[in-house]
Amino acid sequence: MTEAKKRAGFATRAIHDGQAPDEVTGAVNVPIYLTSTYQQEEIGKNKGHEYARLTNPTRDALEESLCSLEGGTSAHVFGSGMAAITALCTMMKSGDHVVCSDNVYGGTGRLFDKVLTNYGLTFTYVDTSVAENVAAAITPATKLVHIETPTNPMMSLTDIGAVARICHAKGVELSVDNTFLSPYLQQPIALGADIVMHSTTKFLNGHSDGLGGVLICTKPEHAETFRFVQKCTGGILSPFESYLLLRGVKTLAVRMKQHDANGRVVADFLKGHAKVQQVFYPGLVEHPQHELAKRQQHGFGSMISMELGSLEKANRFAKALRLGLLAESLGGVETLICHPATMTHAAVGAEGRARLGITDGLMRVSVGIEDVEDIVADLGQALDKI
Repeated sequence: MTEAKKRAGFATRAIHDGQAPDEVTGAVNVPIYLTSTYQQEEIGKNKGHEYARLTNPTRDALEESLCSLEGGTSAHVFGSGMAAITALCTMMKSGDHVVCSDNVYGGTGRLFDKVLTNYGLTFTYVDTSVAENVAAAITPATKLVHIETPTNPMMSLTDIGAVARICHAKGVELSVDNTFLSPYLQQPIALGADIVMHSTTKFLNGHSDGLGGVLICTKPEHAETFRFVQKCTGGILSPFESYLLLRGVKTLAVRMKQHDANGRVVADFLKGHAKVQQVFYPGLVEHPQHELAKRQQHGFGSMISMELGSLEKANRFAKALRLGLLAESLGGVETLICHPATMTHAAVGAEGRARLGITDGLMRVSVGIEDVEDIVADLGQALDKI
């Protein structure tokens, strides 16, 4: 990367880093290289590419772009966010231990507890919003601390810098799932994280039309490990979805500004609505970690959870929506509304959800970038029907 690019602002890097015009045709968009293999000039000599599972020019461009946005030294894209987390855990071996936020995406806990424990890894879940809990959970076998901040769906924050200092003092690495905020609103590596993970399906793509995941790293050994995992397991991102993600990243800055602006308005509206019992949003001054959000984030984002009181009320609300869409996922340009108890956290089980505060009446709102007056009107008319 040139010195000029290092000094460029976020939106400039989102549009240009990894996305230079094509040298052959001058095309301003990175071409979609739909090829499974590459002609070699002679035995042992090629033009930098041998086989598409190993490398693809479209995917290479995307990895350069995402690396720049998170401020890492390498980036590695995979076929989904879960594939990225699976690759993250290949750094470890049987007998190693992971400390994890207790309120992570349900699929993360399912992978850890139902799959990876079969290979001798062990996991401890703690409330990482209290840094001392992390310190207490680390053992001589601990190799990684994995956190989400804000958490899904309770919107609890972890002080990334404080946890990073604890981890590094004990020789443990820290990975941060930054999906809910994107690199536009939070920069975990700058705060001390060793690895940043995203489900690129969400805000990075932004258009609800492609799955993906990425690990952004800070050490040469990370790059070596994850490139080898891409090669060996083959869970890589396709050229077409790499292209969709490159396209999405170009508008990340302007989209996140609008997501953040709309999220603040919607949170204030929900807070004042008589049918909403509680709102979980770090941008509200009532949020217990509001000051931490102001310190470590560059905005509050558009992810909001609200308590409606019962499954019956939640379902009446969901069925009354006209603009907002009842659907899994988040981070699209459209407003998406999720029922965590039956969607993202169904696998956690009733006891686990109760422990985390995920009730049958909890709804999660991913505020889109529609006109905010229309979003508020739709939420209002749906709430009035419960």
